[in-house]
Amino acid sequence: MLTPPNILTIAGSDSGGGAGIQADLKTIMALGGYGMSVITALTAQNGLGVTGIHAPDADFVLLQLRTVLEGFSVKAAKTGMLFSAPIIRAVAAELRKRDFPLVVDPVSVSQSGSRLLQEDAVAALIDEMLPDCDLLTPNRPEAEMLTGMTIASLGDAEAAGEKLIAMGARAVLIKGGHMESSIMVTDCLCVPGEQPKHLPQAKVETANNHGTGCTLSAAIATGLGRGLPLQVAVTRAQEYLNLALRKSYAPGEGCGPVNHAAGLNIS
Repeated sequence: MLTPPNILTIAGSDSGGGAGIQADLKTIMALGGYGMSVITALTAQNGLGVTGIHAPDADFVLLQLRTVLEGFSVKAAKTGMLFSAPIIRAVAAELRKRDFPLVVDPVSVSQSGSRLLQEDAVAALIDEMLPDCDLLTPNRPEAEMLTGMTIASLGDAEAAGEKLIAMGARAVLIKGGHMESSIMVTDCLCVPGEQPKHLPQAKVETANNHGTGCTLSAAIATGLGRGLPLQVAVTRAQEYLNLALRKSYAPGEGCGPVNHAAGLNIS
């Protein structure tokens, strides 16, 4: 039996179980990794929305991170909801010492519209996290927030990806879920020195799409931790998310999560 690679998620907790740390750990396990977590914030939420956020101080977030890194050989990591500028600065400083790939999902707003990144933390995210990440995975609104550009087409997504690389990201995946299309969702992968790659998946019509961004970034990190090349890790993560969307359901009121166990043949 092969030992699963250790994959770390640094993100907020979702009490409804569909996004954040919970989605990340489910994804990591489903794809053959061993998941560990650094919790940056507690949220009170369900499928109807976020009713409250409580964040630990940055020193305790840093203590979690250092303790994990001291006790485990991490093969890849991802960040999600980082919430505040002090937390971002603490996490970024520690991660600069890493010897493993890092996926940064610049989470700013929940699926229900609640703000998950304080307004004064945007500059810290740009200055501290972008320059040191191996892959940045913004959706269209997040890419617009980070670049100040309007993104209405794949051409715009390519230009935004190039700008984010110029801002320091080593590679960028701009997700196409917020683009208008009746049949396809096309993500745009930008890597320095290469032509942007359009990576399409069939569009899944479902209201149960809570946690899609968390799931995709965790799946990519797991693939990188298993030694996959970047584009292969991305396309396999896309396939996993597409299946999880096709098999999604609502366990409670409101927007349901993707089905992280969709490929496990659990009866």
